[in-house]
Order: sequence, then structure tokens, then C-alpha cells
Amino acid sequence: MWIGVRQRFRRFHEELRLSADQIDDGLGKQLGVRKSLHRAYYDETTETPRGFIVGSWGKETAIAPPSDVDIFFELPTAVYHRIETYQGNKQSALLQEVRGHLLTTYPQSSIRGDGQVVIVGFNSVAIEVVPAFRYDNNGRFYMPDTNDGGRWKLVDPQAEIAFLEAADRNSNGNARAMAQMLKTWKRECNVPLKSYQIELLVAEFMTSYENRYYDYYWYDWFMRDFFAWLCTKAWANLTIPGTFELVNLGNDWLSKAQTARDRALTACSHEYNDYTILAGEEWQKIFGNRIPIHVL
Repeated sequence: MWIGVRQRFRRFHEELRLSADQIDDGLGKQLGVRKSLHRAYYDETTETPRGFIVGSWGKETAIAPPSDVDIFFELPTAVYHRIETYQGNKQSALLQEVRGHLLTTYPQSSIRGDGQVVIVGFNSVAIEVVPAFRYDNNGRFYMPDTNDGGRWKLVDPQAEIAFLEAADRNSNGNARAMAQMLKTWKRECNVPLKSYQIELLVAEFMTSYENRYYDYYWYDWFMRDFFAWLCTKAWANLTIPGTFELVNLGNDWLSKAQTARDRALTACSHEYNDYTILAGEEWQKIFGNRIPIHVL
């Protein structure tokens, strides 16, 4: 029984991994953006500019093809005090200032401020820049949020990375793989959950999941059990690591989770009976054609 599961999910996971060229491209572009801002705000040229990678690249959960690389860029404290003297939406003013500096380096690129980030729209992959001010020496920062008149938002990106890393270590490397696969479900089925929410949900689930140490042979059950668990999380709060901010999940995504749960149940039944093609067809309804139908 279950003769196709291990091969199916191993190939699926391999299909999602970034290629060496994609990694080099993303790393090179984010480094160039950080160098540009370092010159603008610190008046020096360096190969080791301020800032660091966050988001899915920082957590090692990015999937191919990559859409963006998220980075934090630490600004001098003096910039914060200067921006605080402005009238109106100070955070929007900061994003526009950062955008202006980047346009000097990348005049042919589409660059725009959007809510909390400045997006540099390169052809192959976008770089999303969070201009941030160090709040303390424990890894927390203030970042701009232009919504609702503007505010400074306290964040701890390294704590979010560490939270997923701990869950991954505690699950034999399965938490990151699960997050990557579930991000593919998000893309394929237009699920209204944010990537960081999926990562936090996976980390929470895998921390106590009884089968978390097993390999790809168990991934049909991983998916079945995760979707069933996810369906119980409507209107639940997620706690953001480091700042302990509560984010409510709402339930806009619930019907898609219920559909995925039901399809996973059907797929698991087919896998049990070694109806590998029928199982593959069900999995593709969840994850699209990146998970194979034919595995033997």
C-alpha cells in the first residue's frame, strides 16, 4: 500500500526549490538595492551594506519561480527624528524618500511605495524593501505603515525566522517543506492567507503533530491532517513571534481549506489503495500540476 506517496511528494518538493540561477539572481539584486541605500544614507560605498533578508527567503520557504525578495534596511536614527518633524503621513513621506534614492540608481525600473514597503520591480524578481529603525538591541525594529494615516509598527523579523527554524528542527526538516507546499496551494487556489500566516500556522501545527518526524512517505497524511486542523482555526488569533502582536485569521479562506481537506481525504483513500493516478488527480486539484500524477 501507499506505493506512490514517497516518490510523489519528494518530486513535488524538488519541483518547488529555487534553482541556483534564481538564487544568484535574487541575492545579487537585493544586495545591489542595499548598496544603493547604504550609499544614500551612510555616505559610503561598501560590499557589506546595512540590512538583511527576511520573508520567505530569510525563512528558506521561497518557492520557484520566486516573485520577490523581502529585505529590511536599517536607517540611521537621525532620519527617524527628521521624519518625525514632518506634518501629515510621515511614514508615506519616508517611503517616497527611499523610492527617490533608489530611482537614482535604477532609473529604468518601476519603483513604488506600497503600504509598508518600497517595491523595486526588476524584470526577473522584485525586491521589497522595508526601511526600518532599530528599536532595541534584541532585534526589534520600527517599520513604517502608511495605512489609516500612518504609524510606526514594532516588528521582530529575526524572531519570526527563529520560530520557524525551531519548528523545522523539531520536525526533522518537515516544517519548511510543508510551508513551501502549502504556499503552492495558496497560489494555485487563490487562498486569501498571507505567506507569513501559512508559515506560522505550519510551525504551530508541526510543533505538536504526532507524525512530524517521518519522511515523504507520510506526506499524504501530513496534508490531510493539516487541512483538517486548519479548518478549526477560523477567527483564531496568530501570535507574532517577538512582538506578541495578535493577528486574527478571519474566515475568508475557510471554504477553500474545507475543499482542500475533502480532496486530501479522497486522495489519501486512493493512495491507500494504490490508485496512484486517481490520487495524483486529486492532489493536483489542491496543488496544481507541480505535484505529479504519474509516479511509478
